[in-house]
Amino acid sequence: MSILNELNLIADLCGIPVETGRFSGVPPDTYLVITPLIDLFEVHADNTPGYEVQEARLSLFVKGSYTAIKNAIVRTLLGADFTITDRRYIGHEDDTDYHHYAIDVAKPYEFQLEKEE
Repeated sequence: MSILNELNLIADLCGIPVETGRFSGVPPDTYLVITPLIDLFEVHADNTPGYEVQEARLSLFVKGSYTAIKNAIVRTLLGADFTITDRRYIGHEDDTDYHHYAIDVAKPYEFQLEKEE
């Protein structure tokens, strides 16, 4: 499992579409963009990492009030053992009328030395 897979599942649980590019049709009033930020190894004594910490940013775009949706996402993330490293209001996009709110998250994953299939 990776952070991107888990975050896509959480977006589904919250009923929020995840977008990754340009819209072919009319954009929804609420959507998320998930951006990977960092994959890092924590300090380890034997030079063989057992875990990696993956971090990503959830960019929430909402027309209208974003507070209830943001709070639902935060509760779901915390319930799924994510660490929230930052939350911030980015601003209102006057040309599209979306409020943009960012939530940065981190989670450790067991590192596999063998190739994943």
